[in-house]
Formats: sequence, structure tokens, C-alpha cells
Amino acid sequence: MADVCDIVVIGGGPGGSAVATFLADAGYAVTIVERERFPREHVGESLLPASIPILEQLGVMPEVEAAGFVVKHGATLVWGSDPDPWSWYFSDDPGQRPTSFQVVRSEFDDILLKNAATHGVDVQEDAQVLDVLFDEGRASGVRFLQDGSESEITARFVVDASGQAAILSRKLGLLEWDTHFNNLAVYGYFKGGSHLESPNDGNIFIEAFEHGWLWKIPLHTGVDSVGAVVDKDIGHDRLRELGPEGFLQAQINEAPHVKEMLSDASFVGEPKVVRDWSYKSTAFSGDGYILVGDAACFVDPLFSSGVHLALGSASLASTYVQTVLKDPSASERAAATYRDIYEKQYQYFHLTAQLFYGTNRASDSYFWEARRILGDDSKTPREAFVKVVGGQPPQGYERAVIERGEIPDGILDDVSRMEAHLKEQTAATERLTENNGEDLLNGIPVLPSHIRLEQKPILSGSEYKQTFHLVVDSDKNLAHGYPLSPVMAGLIAKMDGSKTMSAIISEFEAEHGVAQPGAIRSLILKDLPPIITIGMLDVTPPGKTRAERRRFERLARK
Repeated sequence: MADVCDIVVIGGGPGGSAVATFLADAGYAVTIVERERFPREHVGESLLPASIPILEQLGVMPEVEAAGFVVKHGATLVWGSDPDPWSWYFSDDPGQRPTSFQVVRSEFDDILLKNAATHGVDVQEDAQVLDVLFDEGRASGVRFLQDGSESEITARFVVDASGQAAILSRKLGLLEWDTHFNNLAVYGYFKGGSHLESPNDGNIFIEAFEHGWLWKIPLHTGVDSVGAVVDKDIGHDRLRELGPEGFLQAQINEAPHVKEMLSDASFVGEPKVVRDWSYKSTAFSGDGYILVGDAACFVDPLFSSGVHLALGSASLASTYVQTVLKDPSASERAAATYRDIYEKQYQYFHLTAQLFYGTNRASDSYFWEARRILGDDSKTPREAFVKVVGGQPPQGYERAVIERGEIPDGILDDVSRMEAHLKEQTAATERLTENNGEDLLNGIPVLPSHIRLEQKPILSGSEYKQTFHLVVDSDKNLAHGYPLSPVMAGLIAKMDGSKTMSAIISEFEAEHGVAQPGAIRSLILKDLPPIITIGMLDVTPPGKTRAERRRFERLARK
């Protein structure tokens, strides 16, 4: 092992292996310092199809395909107001690759690390980085422990791909915790469980329950990766009470579909606990260093974005490092561009996860909201949803942008649109429900002229049942509309623009002999604000004329 190289990479996971391979292919002397010896166990088995082009660039697809990993067509969920499982597929977006893989990370990560060595990277395993060295404010190498002895490597550039250890972010005080996802996870592996029927048998299965959600991922080794994600405060108390295995089993018992699929399964090994994962660094790069993958930010495991963000940022980071080493004067421009492009990917997953955690909707409305997040009206709602959660690979023009140090007009408009919309939606919901919802209850609701209430029969088992939807006349893409409960449909049917919400509730209760009036009020305060904020219902606040309504509704939508 040389004690001097061009670039030293901290961490040999997917991000570290990928960036090292790209840089070695560009002719640089690269050393990976990895604290463990591969293969090693790691969670995060579900890949996104947008990662496949990067794996092809790395030259590892033949090995990945030969490994026999489970083929993944999409995801199946029990989430929101739909009590039954619903699925989405990568093929729903014509621009998306139709499949991906559920990988065993010990095998997958080992393939990538061995590939890096094949491409000329000096791979040092069982080497624990103790510190990142700085020379006059510039990162200049690392100090590490290997075989009981401390050593140093001096480098022209340091890439931190240390995962959630986030070595440089912690050292430099860059880490900011994300309060939106204050969760923890407990996961383990089960053998002998049953699976969904084809074509969903390779899907990740996600089931929400009162205090969190569970994942179940089928693996080609015959085991399932199963994990529970819960609020951190609730999780800490229950973990102390039950221990990790008892805690995980207790969460499984709360999720009837997962419980049924694991009824004949046996637990394998010891469960693991993961805490404090949602964060973002205030800077993604600096003088002589750059952060890749989880070392820069991590959202939440809901949409399996970790490996994809690691691979995508590795591709961009390799271009950044080459640009800066060739032309140090381009450092500031390239750094801003790297962060903007990487953060665009991060924000897609962040805002969509917020949408899922923050609302209890039907599946169609998640698809429609994804189109608003994406800001692309040319796509159907389902296509937009799959585009967002399927990831987007770094395009050639994005790497070229880093080299030029210029951002084309409009490249970040969609991110700004996402952030603005989420803030407006949050403000609108808070406004509509403040003062115990008095403004909402005393307001006068009415359907906009382009929205209609529609009753549809659907086949359920061997019989038809009636369902209710709000349908947009002008939007052929929203064919199924916004699903409603029969009670909400009955309330909306009485909205004629002359009665307050309280009067409508009283009328409904009298007609149907409702014994607990508070239940209808609670339903309105929970379910009506989302319908208003997405523009499918207008409400004139108390004391406002219809002409003044638009100012009030600017809180709800653009």
C-alpha cells in the first residue's frame, strides 16, 4: 500500500466503490480505506431501476445478473385510507426501466468493491479511519488503524463515503438532523415466509400500522428482510420493555398482512436497531473534500433511496473531483452545482416521504400529488409517482454542468416548486384547522365548477359495491378521481354554496340519526383540509365574501 495517492476514499460501500472506480478509470491513483472486511451484512436491499444505468457504467451488470437476485417490478403497500394492498410498477412510467433487484447487500456490495479493485483501485479492508487530515484548511489525507497499527495516507483529494458514520460532517459540525423523520428502525431476517402472488412476488411489501410501518423484502437466499419503522420516542420505550426481537415481533403483530405472511416463518440471527438516520449536511463539499451518499444526507428508508442516492452522487462526485483537480479555480462553481443537482434528487424522495407520513389518503391521490411535486403535467399521475419514487439517474448533461460550473435556466425550478407547494399546503392545513377548526366549520363550502361528485360501482369479490370520487372534468389523466368515504360523499353532496359546514353536518346527523356528533366533526377536520388544499373544494371563510375567497385560498394552492 502506498502512503501517497491522488484520491483517498473513505468507505467501500456502493458510493465509495463507484466513485473510486470512476476516478480510477479516469487515470487517477485511488485508495479505498474500508473499516470492515467484505462480504459483510448490510441493510437496504431494495434497488431502484434508475441505478441500473450507473451499474452498467461501472461494468458490474453481468455479475449482478448472474448473482440470481430477486427481480423487482415495483412495490405493494397497505398505506393510507385504502384497507387493501395496492401496487405500483416501474413499467407504469414509459421512461422508466421496468424492473430492478432485491439484492443481498453482502453479495452486492462485494461485487462493487471487487470491481473497484479490478479497475486498479487500491482497496484496504479492516482499516478504520480515525481522522481526516487537514493542511492549512485543506483536506490532505486520512489517519487509520489497520492490523493494530496506525498509518496515514496523504492525498490530493478526500472523498467521504463513510455512510451514516458521516465522518467529515461530524468532524466539521456540518450535520443537521431532520425533524420531519424522527424515527428508528428495528430489522431482522425470517426464513420460511410466504410471498405475494405473481407479478408482485418480487415486490417490496410495505404495511402501515398505528405507530409506524413494516417492510418485507424477499431475497434469493430464501429469507425475507423485515423491518419496523416507528416514532423514535415510542420505539425507545418499547425497546427497553421488550428488547429488539420482542419489539420487532410486537410490530409484526400489529400488521395483519405481514403477520399472515410470516405465520410459518422462523427468525434468523439477531435483530439490529438503527437510530438517528434522517439528516443533511449543510455543505456537500469543501476545500479538498466531497461527501457522497449517506455521508452527505439520508432521507428515510420508505422509498429505498439510499443505494440510489449513493450511486448517483458517486457518478456526479467523480466529475466534480476531476474538474477541481484539473482547474482549482472552478472549485466554488462546481461545488454549488454538485450540491444543487444532488439535492434535487434528495428533495424528490424527501417531499414524497413527507406526503406519505403526513396524510392518510387513497392511492390515486398519492399519484396525483406526485405529479404536483414533479411539476410535469405531461405525465399521468401514476407515471409521475413512479418517476419520483423510481429515481432518476444522473444524465450526461448534469456531469457536463459540473464541469462548466453553470446551471441551465430552469433545472431547479421543480425543486423550488416542490418546496413552495409543501410549505403552502402545510400552512393551509394549519390555517383551516386552527381555533379547533372554527373557520372551516363556519365557512361555506362548494365544489368548483370543474369538479363533480361521482358514484361508481366496482367489483369487490363476487359482488359490486358503490364507491364515491371527486372527479376533475378537465383532467382526463385523473380517471379515477379522489376517493371518498360514503360519509364524506354524503356531506359533499349537500354543499350548494349557501350553507355553512356546521349546518351541513347538523343536517346530515339529523337525517342519519348520528348518535355521536363529535365523530362527524373529527372526520371533517381530518379529511376535508387535504381536499381543499389540492383544489377540489372551495371554502368561503366566515365573514368573507365569495370575491374575497381567493386571498384565503392562496394559502392552500398556487
